[in-house]
Amino acid sequence: MKLLSKVAYAAAGLVFIGSSVFAQSLADAKKAIDAEQYQKAKSILKNLTTTQPTKDENFFYLGWVYTIQDYTDSAKVVFNQGVTANPKSALNYAGLGVVAHLDKDNSSATMNFDKAIANAAKDSKPYVYIGKGYLLLPPGKGTTVAAADANAAIAVLTKGLAVNAKDVDLNVALGDAYRSQLKSNDAYKYYSDAVALNPQSAVANVAIGVLWKFANNFEDAEKQFQKAISIDPNFGPAYREWAETDLRWALTEPKMASEKVKQAADQYRKYLSLTDMSVESRMRYADFLIQAGDYKTLQTEAAALSSSANTNLRIYRYLGYSAYENGDYAAGLTAMNKWISQAGEKRIIPRDYLYLGRLQIASGQDSLGIQSLQKAYQLDTTQADVFNEIAKNYYGKKKYAQAGDAYATYIQKSRKGNLNDYFREGTSYYFAYDEKNPKADTMLLVKADSAFAHIEHTATTPVAAVALYRAYVNDTKDRDRQNIKGYAKPFYEKYIEIVTTKGVTDADKKSLASAYAYLGTYYQYKEKDNAKATDNFTKARDLDPNNKQAQAFFAKGAPAKGK
Repeated sequence: MKLLSKVAYAAAGLVFIGSSVFAQSLADAKKAIDAEQYQKAKSILKNLTTTQPTKDENFFYLGWVYTIQDYTDSAKVVFNQGVTANPKSALNYAGLGVVAHLDKDNSSATMNFDKAIANAAKDSKPYVYIGKGYLLLPPGKGTTVAAADANAAIAVLTKGLAVNAKDVDLNVALGDAYRSQLKSNDAYKYYSDAVALNPQSAVANVAIGVLWKFANNFEDAEKQFQKAISIDPNFGPAYREWAETDLRWALTEPKMASEKVKQAADQYRKYLSLTDMSVESRMRYADFLIQAGDYKTLQTEAAALSSSANTNLRIYRYLGYSAYENGDYAAGLTAMNKWISQAGEKRIIPRDYLYLGRLQIASGQDSLGIQSLQKAYQLDTTQADVFNEIAKNYYGKKKYAQAGDAYATYIQKSRKGNLNDYFREGTSYYFAYDEKNPKADTMLLVKADSAFAHIEHTATTPVAAVALYRAYVNDTKDRDRQNIKGYAKPFYEKYIEIVTTKGVTDADKKSLASAYAYLGTYYQYKEKDNAKATDNFTKARDLDPNNKQAQAFFAKGAPAKGK
């Protein structure tokens, strides 16, 4: 993608104000944060912390920018500076609590949140940011807020309402908390309250648009984004949410997919042009490209970002993902190894191990790859699909018992398991059984037959392959043809019925011949019915002249018909 260049400041403007940074205030910094112009906000705030070192708010908002950009260590340093500037700084204690919460240090989070509330007095902002902190999802770490976090956010924000019910940011945050739990009516109430308090709030209008987006009410969502843009034509988040709405629209209505994907890309380019084109805003674009499945553009964008002097290590995650999807496994493995080895445990997400495992397997490092896929599941048990990938790998390597176990685990733990997966489980266990080994595990046959039986009892129409494999499984018990028991007889008969009813094809003939040959042997030795034996062996020979059982039968001379 051709990235839009930054707009240069006119030299004439600098003559009158001396320095654009020095003329900017905390209000300008807050506006930049809302507009996701994080580099601009940091520039203003770094200057303010130097020129106004006793104002703790300056430190808080700088720390907040670091927090939402996933630089929690830097944020903690700045929040502590804010506490030094003002030991009773409710906002900076709130910031320290948020960082501790993100670091899963619950005791420190609670302690700092308590200090924030104790020092808040009649200021509702500490409540706002504690609430936002509970809702904060660091980049790449999922899209769903845990119910416990959402409830904690609602509780503290509700307390904030008692302090100042007219705080627009507080009402929007409450709406976000309810929306995160799909409580749309409650969310709409607080978003509407925010708009009523300040009809010119671009943030609140965009929030309502996002609510409509998740309700798949795309037309009304677009109207809200357009309204926000009419309020502030340079409000980038409106274009970003519009882009993500168009993408969701494309996925929901396939007929409009091509048009909406293009519009989404255009809206995102507009969003980027209105931000400061920082590494962080471009990484958010990278997240959008993952959502859109545009891995070609992602790889190009990530490669460009990786060459920047200010590269965020997270770029290597995008390089790894995109390289895998584009078949560039060596480059992908190098990138993922760099990311996982250097990022630190707090920044690693389950999907990172998923892609590492895929890249390792694609690079011939199967055992390491399977370990990585299992690690992805250990970190996130919703990633049960990894067992399907593990099973396919084992099956391809002819490690059939392990493949069967992996398919069984996938079926048990995933909601996506279907009858095809049961079939793969059954065939894996069947192939794992070694009939030449006198100590062969007969439980493998039991597991195989159980999988096939499930399909037989669940499928709406009979499946020939299932009947055939059930016959194969039971046929293994009848290898002593002189003392045949007929375990496989009903399954071979079922197979013959299914195939002959639908019409025999060339592909069916060899297996059909084997079924008739088994029945011939059954009637020859078990029933002593020479007529039926000859009839079945004749059918086997007609279908497959090379069938060894039929050849052997006729080589000896078919017995006279009749018992």
